[in-house]
Amino acid sequence: MSRTRSFASRLIGVVAVLALACGLSLQTAPRAAAASLTQITNFGTNPTGLLMHLYVPASVKPNPPILLALHGCQGNGPYMYSSTDFGALADQYGFLVIYPSTNPNGSCWDVSSAQALTRGGGSDPVGLMSMITYTEQHYGGNANAVYVTGESSGGMMTNVMLADYPDVFKAGAAFMGVPYHCFYTGTVRGWNSACAQGQVSMTPQQWGGLVRGAYPGYTGPRPRVQLWHGTADTILNYNNLGEEVKQWTDVLGTGQTPSSTDTPASGWTRTRYNNGAGTQVEAYSISGAGHQLPVQGAGMAANAVHFMGLDAAPSGGGTTGALRAVGAGKCLTDPSTAAGAQQQIATCNGAANQTWTRTASNQLTVTVGGTTLCLDAEAKGTTNGTKAIVWSCNGQPNQQWQVNSNGTVTGVQSGLCLDVAGLGTADGTPVQLWSCSGGSNQQWKLG
Repeated sequence: MSRTRSFASRLIGVVAVLALACGLSLQTAPRAAAASLTQITNFGTNPTGLLMHLYVPASVKPNPPILLALHGCQGNGPYMYSSTDFGALADQYGFLVIYPSTNPNGSCWDVSSAQALTRGGGSDPVGLMSMITYTEQHYGGNANAVYVTGESSGGMMTNVMLADYPDVFKAGAAFMGVPYHCFYTGTVRGWNSACAQGQVSMTPQQWGGLVRGAYPGYTGPRPRVQLWHGTADTILNYNNLGEEVKQWTDVLGTGQTPSSTDTPASGWTRTRYNNGAGTQVEAYSISGAGHQLPVQGAGMAANAVHFMGLDAAPSGGGTTGALRAVGAGKCLTDPSTAAGAQQQIATCNGAANQTWTRTASNQLTVTVGGTTLCLDAEAKGTTNGTKAIVWSCNGQPNQQWQVNSNGTVTGVQSGLCLDVAGLGTADGTPVQLWSCSGGSNQQWKLG
């Protein structure tokens, strides 16, 4: 189930120009000479003997996000590295990429056994989790910014990891996959022909119930999901895309009706499923494409990186995580996806609208539903009571902030402190700018 190179070379000429309609550059940054793919051994519990390769870009940023990139059948980690754009995108945006390999080499991932389909149950997912933990502990990877992607069997495993470990991953992008549990056979690395042929159909509630059963009792936030499939796929039938959509829209509570449908490039149909926190599920149907996604150089990997928010901060950026109001014990929260919305505090839940990135340009950005906005002093205000809002990032001083060692966050233009209005502690209390007073309502902790 690995990609077909000849198809990719033909398709690039057609799709490359069209992908610019997405607003994503197809020119990938050249890899710096100092960066290379490194094999790591003894990375932790590894019941199936997986191999681990790690890509650390020369321009890796402090506390970098981690992307787990999973190959298809007949592939391996180094092939996934050389045949996709994720490494070049890591060069551009400074995140780490783990490229695992199955054992035996070239085999499919175990997405069919009861062990693999249960959190902590054993088999391949346990070894993959060990790789993530090792990367956090030995390379400074950000435990609050872990993502997963994969193609074919790796796309199936992407869905498995999102189901088994919803508390670990913030988002994932599955190329040419099938729903979680669809490939179940009860055997390790089994082949489920009915699922592969698109003959397995369930209700959204049934599919969603299977995901919830992977980690019984879990009630925390769930990762956002992006899905890709070609309409002419003869290895994993295109019907699986619709089944995946049913599963994840049920899990993420968006409803089954798309919030929007558009054509970002010729032959690409994108549907988005939103809730109050923005786009939770995004599906791409690629007309006429077979079992070859993501096509290298065609902007598909860049779209996935953008959806996951890995391009939110320029290379050399800083910390990503919650911005906690110390006095209230709550998190800075974007209550809507609209530019101009005043920010507020709310109970911390790890959702995208509470995940802030401090960039190399001293901006504080939040990415919801694929849209990145900057914390902004409304109307360039410099007086007490100026609203702290989000706005399209423009690099101006009213969008630049100092995160200070004394716990305050001050506006570069105004010199005022980010302040929870009226010493409030309730969900929905607005956030503003105010003269720095040393009060607990002006104490913040990022990350």
